[in-house]
Amino acid sequence: MRTAKASSLALMIAAALGTAGCTDDSNKTTSKVTAQPTAAEAKAFLDASQKELTKLQHPASQAAWAYQTYINQDTAAVAAYLGEKLSSRATEIAKESAKFNNVELDAASRRMLDGLRYSLTLPAPSDAEKSERLAQIGTQMEGMYGSGRYCREDGTCWGLTDMANMMANERDADLLLEAWKGWREVSPPMKDLYVEQAEIANQGAQELGFKDISELWRGGYDMPADDFEQELDRLWGQVKPFYDALHCHVRAKLGETYGTDIVAQDEPIPAHLLGNMWAQTWSNIYDVAKPEQEMQVVDVTKALEEKGYDEIKMVKGAEAFFTSLGFEPLPETFWERSQFTQPADRDVVCHASAWNLDSVDDLRIKMCIQKTGEEFAVIHHELGHNFYQRAYNKQPMFFQGSANDGFHEAIGDTIALSVTPKYLKRIGLIEEIPDASNDIGMLLRTAMDKIAFVPFGLLVDKWRWAVFSGKVKPEDYNQYWWELREQYQGVKAPVERPADAFDPGAKYHIPGNTPYTRYFLAHILQFQFHRELCKIAGDEGPVHRCSIAGSKEAGEALNNMLMMGASKPWQEALEVLTGTQQMDATAILDYFAPLKAWLDEQNQDRQCGW
Repeated sequence: MRTAKASSLALMIAAALGTAGCTDDSNKTTSKVTAQPTAAEAKAFLDASQKELTKLQHPASQAAWAYQTYINQDTAAVAAYLGEKLSSRATEIAKESAKFNNVELDAASRRMLDGLRYSLTLPAPSDAEKSERLAQIGTQMEGMYGSGRYCREDGTCWGLTDMANMMANERDADLLLEAWKGWREVSPPMKDLYVEQAEIANQGAQELGFKDISELWRGGYDMPADDFEQELDRLWGQVKPFYDALHCHVRAKLGETYGTDIVAQDEPIPAHLLGNMWAQTWSNIYDVAKPEQEMQVVDVTKALEEKGYDEIKMVKGAEAFFTSLGFEPLPETFWERSQFTQPADRDVVCHASAWNLDSVDDLRIKMCIQKTGEEFAVIHHELGHNFYQRAYNKQPMFFQGSANDGFHEAIGDTIALSVTPKYLKRIGLIEEIPDASNDIGMLLRTAMDKIAFVPFGLLVDKWRWAVFSGKVKPEDYNQYWWELREQYQGVKAPVERPADAFDPGAKYHIPGNTPYTRYFLAHILQFQFHRELCKIAGDEGPVHRCSIAGSKEAGEALNNMLMMGASKPWQEALEVLTGTQQMDATAILDYFAPLKAWLDEQNQDRQCGW
């Protein structure tokens, strides 16, 4: 997933709060709190905390940038030291904020305090030994994942990158099964650690006033925790009929490719055949499922080359998208300080990310840009993060973030949805827009990426919430994981899995303790945002062909929402742009309407469902 990285203090703290730690008592600015705290003391606490964390954040984010763009022992040590200082203090402040849980406050102050509590991903209990143990477990599991290897009988060993490439490109079912099983040998040793981690973190959550981690995670969305889970199921219910049609077509094509003895046409799809180690996206097997008729596809990579685009011109082109909406150009420092290409003289982190180092105007992107059409869309996505970061930089520090954790990713993806043939013609990259008969291929590939992901984006945290709450016991962890995979995705384990397999741990976000619901929300919201912006822009064509480029009206509407940051409940931010406080997945159905009609034709004589 593309990310807004160290983008603002609020976002950096949210990342930092995943781990607990201790620091000495020097240079702390916390306000003195009486046995019965008052509203004035709560406000003084918030003011002091913001000042202190702002002072810690800037050098920590500078060090993190230096490390990621110049990897060596020294930059690693400095980044780790300053990051730990920020992380530890932010964790302490978030825990201290619980003292004001029952104080009557104005809405803004209460929102800041609640935001601090909810941003603790795995709160450490006050017991020092348990706190230290919680940090050790997190580090140990991440290390186990990062160093994971599968070694074959002939002595050759594969890392995750090797096996992920194999899953994407190989069509030998036996080799795919070997890679799938091989990677899942990494996770069983994590299981006991994961059980212990949940027990300790639940104690920390209880000290903050929550029943368990499940309530903490589900409760940070401006609505009661149980209501939020029901809201996710409602959204999934809107998407499911379209997903079922996509599943039916892909399963049929896989049956033709591998045989119905391997891909039974009335059962879930074996997880190793979908082109991805976790079967979360399916676009890598587009060649298996694509339409038989010849499609005229815009070759953006070739167009970039023919028009003389280098890496900087690609970024300038993406910036021009935003200025056409009425946004101010990026500051000169963006061009001086960003990493656009991979340096020849040093190691760097190439994963694309967008940064705001000082929470004001020190905007940057970090990429190793390839001159491809895909990367051109990614640049638009990353700048979407940057323009969001700048839009809310006038907010108090604790409100410098997105309305909920799905909004930031959704904004980047919304912008990328406007990189259509219509937009490419507008900027002179292509001369003709292919007619609508060519849209099915594009829509199918997009659906195999975005819509195939939706149920997976939902079930990862559903599994964790059940684990954290104790609804599912350790002996049933793996069984429940596959029950959810079959229920929501229609995907099954290709071979029988033992109870202690701990297959959830083979997905980074489980041992890395990164909440996952944000990705589900982003996949819903991006289409809702795009549909509404297209209406505001006055585009009367099919929504999947729309680009909002050049519409000052759409730009103003978008910016009005972005400027709010996290200052108001997400429902109010959503209403500013869309006119409704309810997330609505019917925008997905509108976007993919031609594909749904095509899929229904393909599926006429097939048995769908599982």
